[in-house]
Amino acid sequence: MIVIPCLNEERHIGRLLEQLLPSAHRLGARIIVADGGSEDATRAIVGRIAAEDDSVVLIDNPGRIQSAAVNLAVSAFGNGARYLIRIDAHGGYPDDYCDCLVAEALETDADSIVVSMLTRGAGPVQRAAAAAQNSRLGTGGSKHRHRSNGEWVDHGHHALMRVDVFRRVGGYDESFTHNEDAELDHRLRQGGYSIWMSGRTRMTYYPRSSLKDLYRQYLGYGRGRARNVLKHRVMPKLRQLAPLMVAPAALLAVLTPLHWLFAPPLALWAAICLAYGGKLALRARDPQLALAGVSAMIMHFAWSLGFWQQLAGAGLKGRGA
Repeated sequence: MIVIPCLNEERHIGRLLEQLLPSAHRLGARIIVADGGSEDATRAIVGRIAAEDDSVVLIDNPGRIQSAAVNLAVSAFGNGARYLIRIDAHGGYPDDYCDCLVAEALETDADSIVVSMLTRGAGPVQRAAAAAQNSRLGTGGSKHRHRSNGEWVDHGHHALMRVDVFRRVGGYDESFTHNEDAELDHRLRQGGYSIWMSGRTRMTYYPRSSLKDLYRQYLGYGRGRARNVLKHRVMPKLRQLAPLMVAPAALLAVLTPLHWLFAPPLALWAAICLAYGGKLALRARDPQLALAGVSAMIMHFAWSLGFWQQLAGAGLKGRGA
């Protein structure tokens, strides 16, 4: 089964379904589009294609978020399906994406197949965000943000999972609006299940097209990571510790009028980000990529702020209880 959570994707959903249908026919798969209440032409487009090809099914997702969409689809259509393939409506995929995932699942006997992501953008803001997200400055060296030759990992961008394993661990935690994939991967590892990062295929991710949306996205990511820490009592990884200090450094910088030593941590971080953006621009001979440093600053600050906000909120709730 191929599951596509979507919301207001009229610009992409028709083309995506047409691309996936040949693979669905080859694999004997059903495509379930779980719509979270689209107000554009998304439902009409899917409905038209479903009327012409019974491999496509449109269902309502009252929970709206992606985790609820996948859980609902598996509950309704998972019986008899060996594998679940999760597709993001706003992503880009090779034509043989699903075929490669199934082939690797059969070869490796992995319980879950994840993929790496290449981020691309159009326009100055989106291209700068893509450059930041493709860099070690923006991702801290996260494996699923860089090309892989195939390896066993702890986490990656969700692509394929055995349906029986997905059900056995309880599916996605729908209380997570962000970071639900990392949370599920933690439970997979706790249950002794294996995660393989594909060396054959990858997906293309298109970042937010405004700095405001980028900020909101990473604020949510930070909150999701904190919820993971609180739920499973796991420490953030080493590569995440430096960005975590950005919001506290900004708070300390407010005290600079009291003493100049409060300023250097924030100033050093900003200088590193801006210099990195300048380096990317020089290397690519593209002045617009200098904005990648600004994008990285927004990503770091929002992620750090979201993380600490979530921890502080949980602490206050605990004291109230």
